[in-house]
Formats: sequence, structure tokens, C-alpha cells
Amino acid sequence: MTLLDIVPVIPVVVVRDAAHAVPIAKALVEGGLPVIELTLRTPAALEAIKRIAEEVPEITVGAGTIVDTAQPKQAAANGAQFLVSPGSTPALRAAMRDSGLPHLPGVSTVSEVLTLLEEGYTELKFFPAEPAGGAAYLRAIHSPVPAARFCPTGGITPANMGDYLASPNVGCVGGSWLTPADVVARQDWAAVAQLAETARSTAVRPAR
Repeated sequence: MTLLDIVPVIPVVVVRDAAHAVPIAKALVEGGLPVIELTLRTPAALEAIKRIAEEVPEITVGAGTIVDTAQPKQAAANGAQFLVSPGSTPALRAAMRDSGLPHLPGVSTVSEVLTLLEEGYTELKFFPAEPAGGAAYLRAIHSPVPAARFCPTGGITPANMGDYLASPNVGCVGGSWLTPADVVARQDWAAVAQLAETARSTAVRPAR
């Protein structure tokens, strides 16, 4: 099983207070989505990853928004189990490979996809999904580039995720709607669990 096959929706989460990390992770597990991508956009992110890795072993925790070559090693040292980047350069890909962790480099053009296929990658992040062409774009490139599979992220919502998941080259989607800022601020973990359950039950992947 690969990263794209664990769950149909990977929760993409921004944590501003590390104390919220474990309750969020437990709520996602309760809702049936035992994967979390913590974005490295806040000072609390690495500590959040560490706490989840230590206290919620039933969830697969990863680090997202990998944008510089120091971050893969930092994320791995704090317990991250996978890495995701919004885009990639040769140096950034090398740093992610050197971490030894599974990773999804980000792409948004066919040329980038072809470059990464030449390097041996077949599973990629498509970002920013909606501005870059959406599900229609991914369907259009499937025929000429059938070896590539994607986790589209960026503008994915409950309303459009089904369109993405119906694309033959989409394994899962990344979604930030599962942990709304206002819900996290009031520490309504039951609401997070319900959002996860709704996403899990409605995000149906067609048989391939």
C-alpha cells in the first residue's frame, strides 16, 4: 500500500498551538481517517508532529509544505512518517530522498510530471489543484502520461472531491476543510471527528 491508497482524503492541517495536535489526531482517527499531513507553516508544526508521533501511534503522521532542504531531516527527527512538498527542485527532492521517508513532490505542469517520471517517481502531489486546472486537467493528462498518479490538493472541497476521485489517475485528495480554524479554536473535537466521518463515508474511490 502506498500513501495514495491509505485513505481517500488526507487531512491537511495547520496547527498553531501544539496542544491541539493530539486531540485533532485522535478525532481524525475516530472519524475513520488515520492519516494527517501537518503543514510546516507555523512555529508549532514540528512539535505538533512530535506529539502526535509519540501519543497517537494509530495515525500516520506526515509533514507538508516542505519547501527547503533542511525540513525533511527536521521532520523525520520529530517523527514524521512521510513528506509532501507543494513544488520541487532537484535539491529539495534529494533532501526528501535522503530522509528515507516516503514523499510526494509537488507538480502543476506536464513538464514537471515528465521530469519526475524520469527520476522514478510515479506518485505526486498536484498543487494548487483548482487554480492549476482541476480534475479536468488531470483527466486530460492521463492518456498521454498514464504512469503518473496524483494526490491533488488546493481548493478541494466536499462538493468537488468526487470529481477528482473519479479521475483514473487520482489516488486520494488532500483536504483542509476537515479542521476549520474556528472549530479548532473552540476545541470542538467531536465536530472534527464528524467532518472526518462524513468525508470518509462520501469520498468513494471507483474500482480501478
